[in-house]
Amino acid sequence: METLREEDLGQWRRTHYSAEVGPSMADREVVVMGWVSSVRDHGNIQFIIIKDLRGEVQVTAKKSEIGDGLFSLAQEVKEHSSIGVRGKVRPQEKAPTGAEIVPAEIRAFSIAKKAPPFMTQGKSSPVGIDTRLDLRAVDLRRNYLGSVFRIRQTVVNAVREFLARQQFMEVSTPKMIATATEGGAALFPIFYYDREAFLAQSPQLYKEQLTMAFESVFEIGPIFRAEPSRTNRHLSEATSIDVEQAFAGYGDAMSLLERMIVNIVDTVKERNASDLKFLEVQMPALELPFPKYSYSDLIDRLQEAGERIQWGDDISPQALKSLSDERMKGFYFIVDWPTSAKPFYVKPGSDPKVCESFDLMHGPLEMSSGSTRINRKDQLVERMQKQGLKPDAFDYHLSVFDYGVPPHAGFGLGLERLLMA
Repeated sequence: METLREEDLGQWRRTHYSAEVGPSMADREVVVMGWVSSVRDHGNIQFIIIKDLRGEVQVTAKKSEIGDGLFSLAQEVKEHSSIGVRGKVRPQEKAPTGAEIVPAEIRAFSIAKKAPPFMTQGKSSPVGIDTRLDLRAVDLRRNYLGSVFRIRQTVVNAVREFLARQQFMEVSTPKMIATATEGGAALFPIFYYDREAFLAQSPQLYKEQLTMAFESVFEIGPIFRAEPSRTNRHLSEATSIDVEQAFAGYGDAMSLLERMIVNIVDTVKERNASDLKFLEVQMPALELPFPKYSYSDLIDRLQEAGERIQWGDDISPQALKSLSDERMKGFYFIVDWPTSAKPFYVKPGSDPKVCESFDLMHGPLEMSSGSTRINRKDQLVERMQKQGLKPDAFDYHLSVFDYGVPPHAGFGLGLERLLMA
């Protein structure tokens, strides 16, 4: 009796994805490929569910239809193996696509040697995150996570499409840097040949310089922060959507950001309807403009609510939860922060104690920070010195300001936090 063994791909090629196999294709021969998400043994009938990037398709191996040899191979198919099946389509209402494939040939490209320490069916996983991350590629075979990552891809594509329509240029900035971007906190040091360097916390200074040449720029890329915490709000390596625009102020940056968020939500609703339905997620109905609260007003309200907080302090997520305001459950801005609480490149306002800055919030969680930036060298040097930074260490940045840096504003938006929201 022939046994299932691993074979090369050879001349085999997929003719259809799972989602394309339906009742209208009755009697058509197809070749499908993917990994085995489940096997059900019903004696003389073997049901094999093959999953690919478009969904799942059912292969029905009935001993009386396909013969002893092929049926014995079907019985050897194991979950998580990568296989290909050539066969004919037959309507079947109970199958995932409304049709099943009766196999004429089964080829195993890679046979699973182990069962993973967790189930890949179902929306939730009882196994801890550390175990799942040890085998993350296998964990990502779960339908739940497939939906999440398809939505993530839509979000990234929507950002690129939206900003391209606004004439923004996509750029890539260095991720190994000689100097701290924002003052030295939470830096990852690395050994760069015979010198110390750091992983970039942000493309901030580079994107500011690039407004000189390209006016409007953006980058979607990794940032690195050695945060001394272990929460789902702090990642050592995260993906940041960074945007910078010349001849603009923080009001323009807020308008661009809120319109971008609305565009993202609309695009996900349109392109990921089936994923949203599977996840049982209702996307919000957003209205422009988003609500705006001044930092000073919120401090007054928090003090009235009994919070021990002073003007100049950061506003914690826990403190924000003490305010009963329906509008603060969705997206809103906190504007005009204390200058002392923001990085050296943020422009002070007419009252130098308050700067032209904003945080975009969703409920108590910060999504994005942005501001008008300082575009004059003497003001930058003064702000650096006030924050205890050495201007000489930023010479590579400051030297550019001798050549007419335009007024500019921008923001950084955390992709993971946006997806959580």
